[in-house]
Amino acid sequence: MRTDLSAASGPEAPTLAFDGDCGFCRATVSRLQRRARPRMRATPWHSLPDHITRPHRERLDREVLVLRGTRVADSGAQALGSYLASSPRFRYRATGLLPRAPVIRQAARLVHRQVATHRHRMPGGTAACALPRTHD
Repeated sequence: MRTDLSAASGPEAPTLAFDGDCGFCRATVSRLQRRARPRMRATPWHSLPDHITRPHRERLDREVLVLRGTRVADSGAQALGSYLASSPRFRYRATGLLPRAPVIRQAARLVHRQVATHRHRMPGGTAACALPRTHD
């Protein structure tokens, strides 16, 4: 399995797509960029072309995605792991592999889901960060 997603370039190059309207998400990605210096591009999904985001809008409102063109390569905790795994710094690359480990994968998904659900309550979060309510 190839973990260095940063080697590709062009329209199929991996991009970490996050909610640019959410202060918590922006702050988290900014912090990761400063510390880990990932090679993978990270951009608010709202700034990506419509043909890329349209099929994934509901997911993009709820979780971070690694997109390769119009295809989802990773989501949630694994997307953040892929982003960190593109770092030139060993400790961040190693940390980025953790969400793929079978023992950790399920826990990482649960943690990401809880953080995403409550991101408006996290440091830097605002009311704009709150996820849309689902009507069951």
